[in-house]
Amino acid sequence: MKALRNYIEKIKPNFEKGGKFEKFHSVFDGFETFLFVPSSTSRSGVHIHDCVDSKRVMITVVVALLPALLFGMYNVGYQHFLAIGQQAGFWTMFFYGFLAVLPKIIVSYAVGLGIEFIIAQIKGHEIQEGFLVSGILIPMIVPIDTPLWMIAVATAFAVIFAKEVFGGTGYNIFNVALITRAFLFFAYPAAMSGDKVFVRTTPVCSLGSGSVVDTFSGASPLGQVATATSSPVDIVNIVGQPLTQWDYFLGLIPGSIGETSKLAILIGAAILIATQVASWKTMLSVFVGGAFMASIFNLIGSTPAMTVSVLDQLLLGGFAFGAVFMATDPVTSARTEKGKYIYGFLVGFFAIAVRVLNPGYPEGMMLAILFMNAFAPLIDYFVVESNVKKRLARISKNNA
Repeated sequence: MKALRNYIEKIKPNFEKGGKFEKFHSVFDGFETFLFVPSSTSRSGVHIHDCVDSKRVMITVVVALLPALLFGMYNVGYQHFLAIGQQAGFWTMFFYGFLAVLPKIIVSYAVGLGIEFIIAQIKGHEIQEGFLVSGILIPMIVPIDTPLWMIAVATAFAVIFAKEVFGGTGYNIFNVALITRAFLFFAYPAAMSGDKVFVRTTPVCSLGSGSVVDTFSGASPLGQVATATSSPVDIVNIVGQPLTQWDYFLGLIPGSIGETSKLAILIGAAILIATQVASWKTMLSVFVGGAFMASIFNLIGSTPAMTVSVLDQLLLGGFAFGAVFMATDPVTSARTEKGKYIYGFLVGFFAIAVRVLNPGYPEGMMLAILFMNAFAPLIDYFVVESNVKKRLARISKNNA
């Protein structure tokens, strides 16, 4: 690392003002601050001096996402070989999933970071690091068979119209990764839902050749709930075998790449809470709100979707992933402590409501979070106003 640090310092003058590559200062600065903590510090006008900058925070989130991503790669291979009726070892399944997922990650980062680099150069600003997280979230919340060109188009749309037009990192109103998924969902609905998009049956390189078994159905558990005609809803895997809550928890089910394993998501949640990067209050409130809404539907029970148990509702789909990694986004969620409880509760409440009441949107978590993103500032406003009124009343009482 010392040799790399010395090399960076050696070429740095070329990218500073007056250097022959000064036009690429933003790009160089982005790579330098990604590799090393900046050595410059403020001498006045600040209250805290800390080596933990936003890049380090973003990297912590990426680390927390890795368990879900790695399991997602394995599950892509597991579902593939199950669908084609072939036996395969752990590493064969993982390597198949790795080759299937990697191009999506590359496209997401190439398009998103490419746009941010260009905008930073045009403005003469530092490269913003918010896309470090968005770039890995986007491939994790889409079906495995989503075409790469669709991911590229949706990512470009989200970065430009949901982020940069608002001022860049820290100013966006809506979660960038979820805007990407929403764009895909409404612009290309056939690629985001149905029986085939969640399980890849085509070979990657020379792996996985074979024919699909006759009983194959790639519908995710939520898709099966949405189309069920009788209660209780019998949820099966892609070869017709019944699925259990343990399967939901481990994640060996069809679904978006990074959203299936609740165990992996739980590990990520522990990392975020231990490092104080994300709020446990928001996470907990999302689950409470979801459980509350699911309990109400269980009491009504007029449709098959309403009879799905509370625990199943919380384990299915992207509910847990959204609660841990999306609803806790510090930019687009509520920031007051009381507001986090309100915001999280309403996210969970509306996620289950949309999922059950509108079969056309079985994954209600996306719409619930985006909806509450718009109301997060209003929630904070009323919380602050309430606190101000209480303090003024207390002062008036003390002065009386």
